[in-house]
Amino acid sequence: MSEFILHNVLSVAATDTVGIYEVMVDATDASGSRDVSAYLSRPEGVFGLNPKIRDWLAENPDFPIAPYVPPPVPTPEEARAAMPPLTARQFRLGLVRAGLTPAQVTAAIEAMPDGTEKETALIEWGYASSFERTHPLIPLVGGVLGLSDEQIDALWPQALSL
Repeated sequence: MSEFILHNVLSVAATDTVGIYEVMVDATDASGSRDVSAYLSRPEGVFGLNPKIRDWLAENPDFPIAPYVPPPVPTPEEARAAMPPLTARQFRLGLVRAGLTPAQVTAAIEAMPDGTEKETALIEWGYASSFERTHPLIPLVGGVLGLSDEQIDALWPQALSL
């Protein structure tokens, strides 16, 4: 079999771009596998199942199209978790660009009470090859240096470009 078969359109939803729809279809692909799946249909698409979906949309103008619903705004924690890691070089250069020095970070860690948390922080600071925004060391040292979470968030993408 080499032809796509559109058996049924189950739902159509608008996207954030006019004319592009997310379509839930029951279809058979070119290899003969039948499946229900989501398909992103674009007006200019001339390959695969798209021409059949576009024909179906034209023939069924009264089919309900669900409005576009933007994704929820991520929480600050979700946004931080999505930030890419910084290399040790980027992290340290980012601090310098922000007017802080690696020596200040070391001093902030050294000022912590003796114990496992301090020793772990010293190892992380001295030997980590990359830094995740959500790593506990980041807000801990940032707080000692007088940086809020929002300030660290703002510095992160700047350091990423270094």
